[in-house]
Amino acid sequence: MVDLKVNIGELELKNPVLTASGTFGFGEEFADFVDLNRLGGVIVKGTTLEPRQGNDYPRMAETPSGMLNAVGLQNKGVDYFIDTIYPRLKEYAQMETIVNVSGSRIEDYAEVCRRLNERTDIRAVEINISCPNVKQGGMAFGTTTAGAAAVTKAVRAAFDRTLIIKLSPNVTDITEIARAVEAEGADAVSMINTLMGMAVDVERRKPKLSTVTGGLSGPAVRPVAVRMVWQTYKAVKIPIIGLGGIMTANDALEFIMAGATAVQIGTANFVDPAVTEKVVDGLAEYCSRHGESSIRNLIGCIH
Repeated sequence: MVDLKVNIGELELKNPVLTASGTFGFGEEFADFVDLNRLGGVIVKGTTLEPRQGNDYPRMAETPSGMLNAVGLQNKGVDYFIDTIYPRLKEYAQMETIVNVSGSRIEDYAEVCRRLNERTDIRAVEINISCPNVKQGGMAFGTTTAGAAAVTKAVRAAFDRTLIIKLSPNVTDITEIARAVEAEGADAVSMINTLMGMAVDVERRKPKLSTVTGGLSGPAVRPVAVRMVWQTYKAVKIPIIGLGGIMTANDALEFIMAGATAVQIGTANFVDPAVTEKVVDGLAEYCSRHGESSIRNLIGCIH
């Protein structure tokens, strides 16, 4: 038997495979395709203080080896999540439910986390300071050390359990941002969020997205993401959750060997709804084939 358990802050995950926010709904939508209790955890759709309608359509476009999205954090707000959605997720008690939080003001982030903190069974949040699809706030917070640190400090004061900060790749040096949030109390960082991109419909002579630009994800971004994980592993002591174009167990292993303790799978869920379980099985098979008793032996092994 291979030990796939890993630790992120106070969380002990049964395996390092998580789902990326915005690509897996709230988890229950995929229950017909995946045994959710086999996953390390699900990071739910982005949650804000007030309900959001999201951006106008079209807000998704396929690109070579990836996709652009500009959904705009459509959700019914934190109170609806706590009262209506979260109770349904209790059915899947063997997986961790991690709440992704977004906001256009520091006060919004803190208030969402304060309300989540009142539920002692919500054990972790992931703070999105880097989403390029929101016109107010989000991008600015994630692209400066001062902005990232300010959000982290405010959320740390409001939430007393595992705090994960999701970092933007749209910066000059991501290690500076990682060090800033670590200093303000982050328990882990997840990286990377989407890269800024754009696509044009040449027949219509218009952008393919209503917002013109959006977030690029999928295999096209994976080499960038692996490089950033590798750089950040050398710069911080807190765990890293790697994501960006993971389609197979080998893709996940690239991140783990570069320094990630866990991984998130996003765009691949649109291609194969059962991909997460396949990656879990693939990690176990790799370890068994190479005589590794624990996946933890592979974290950062190329350094």
